[in-house]
Amino acid sequence: MSLPKSARKAVPCLNVRPTADPGFDSNAPKLVDPAGRRVVKPKFKPKFKSAFSTSLAMLAMASVLAGCAGFSADGGRTEVDALTRARIGQPLPADARNDTPAALEAQDEVRRLLAAPLTAEGAVRVMLLNNPRVKIALAELGIAEADLVQAGRLRNPRFGFGRLSGDDSVEIDRSVMFDLVGLLTLPMRKAVEQSRFRQAQLQTALQAVRLASNTRRAYFQALAAEQSLAYLRQAALAAEASAELAHRMAKAGNFNKLDEAREKAFYAEVSAQLKRAEHGALSAREQLLRLLGLNDGDTVLRLPERLPDLPASLASRTDIESSALAQRLDLQVAKLDAEATAKNLGLTRATRFVNVFELGYQNKSETGASRADGYEIELALPVFDSGDARLRRAEASYQRTLLRTADVALQARSEVREGYSRMSSQYQVARQYRDEIVPARKRISEEVLLRYNGMLASVFELLADARSQIASVTAAIDAQRDYWIAESELQFAIHGGSAVSAGALLPAFTNTSVPSAPAGGGH
Repeated sequence: MSLPKSARKAVPCLNVRPTADPGFDSNAPKLVDPAGRRVVKPKFKPKFKSAFSTSLAMLAMASVLAGCAGFSADGGRTEVDALTRARIGQPLPADARNDTPAALEAQDEVRRLLAAPLTAEGAVRVMLLNNPRVKIALAELGIAEADLVQAGRLRNPRFGFGRLSGDDSVEIDRSVMFDLVGLLTLPMRKAVEQSRFRQAQLQTALQAVRLASNTRRAYFQALAAEQSLAYLRQAALAAEASAELAHRMAKAGNFNKLDEAREKAFYAEVSAQLKRAEHGALSAREQLLRLLGLNDGDTVLRLPERLPDLPASLASRTDIESSALAQRLDLQVAKLDAEATAKNLGLTRATRFVNVFELGYQNKSETGASRADGYEIELALPVFDSGDARLRRAEASYQRTLLRTADVALQARSEVREGYSRMSSQYQVARQYRDEIVPARKRISEEVLLRYNGMLASVFELLADARSQIASVTAAIDAQRDYWIAESELQFAIHGGSAVSAGALLPAFTNTSVPSAPAGGGH
């Protein structure tokens, strides 16, 4: 190929000859100085520039977006600590792995708390420091953050290489493909996972609050069981003394067989009740140890001798329903679930017809021919699957989350009303035992003792009255325990979630009363 004559005249010192350039069209001429001092290239636009530039732009954009997706310094724990502290008054422990300074410090704190009689708040603290389920919840939070970071990153570009040879020719194909749909939907996918991560934070805090509620419940059960067991042992001693005395008097002919049998049966019933109470105390203690993450063989668990005193008055019921709607973690989780599902529904609609769309740069080299450059597009055609099933599923999932959120709100309002009523009634019952029933039993015992000293009552009446007084004290302990458990459940209903989902512990024993003393008796 040569320049026109007019061009030759304008530039007489230049000749024209074709040259091959792997980056330009081989048909484009180069103007070469005969002396070889200077080469002037005409301004011809390369054929592959648009595709290659697009690929580079996509690579740069993907690199920027991927660089923005990283892990947080605390793994999302700051928000979880704030949620936990606001509801149980204590934050989660520091991230402590085995043999780290934080782990050793946590072990020292557990030993300090267990060195003295354990309080309810101390039990909650030991649980937070030592319970494996707290650590599992924190590990799941780390998984959720990893999912969030992964959602903010694009799929790696795909590089393709092919080589064909035959006879005297070699053909080489190269390509680099980028996920264009992934790039376009990256903000939507990240928004969905951001809601999921927020859900995981709330779930972690909910697990901590739930375990704290269960720990308080187990603590009061164990403490009441130990206190009731002490009184039941006194009742068993009284029953044993009464039965032994009846046996001796009957043997001497001063006691009839019927009354002797009554005393013996009563002693057997009290002994059976004592065995159940001993197992109940052991069961309650083991439940507490499991929640504390302790092994009874390695730990001496010291509890106070009696339950905490009742408060002087109950808190008012003002706005507990609105407080529950504002603070309940399970309701916030349900709301975020609905939000994330709505975002996922939008993503499904955006990718209903085309969910695979890749764009990339491609070139081809062949022996004896110039290299060819261009671009390649790959997309999935909605021929057999138009995405209607995925869309219908996303819409149904969104409706389900809306209904579930409404149901959780309904349950929350009902549970706090029921919980406050239970706590109030248990408080009134416990106060009645403390202020009326137990003092009345004490006065009766004093009168019976006076009558016995005046030889107006038998020793059997004295022992029977002692048993009745112990039974009243045991019932008072149970009423006081039930109040503190009801108070813990109400706090969880306001701040945490449903008592059913909390996995509430069953009472270690439901009846610690002493059997009624046998009727009759005589001198």
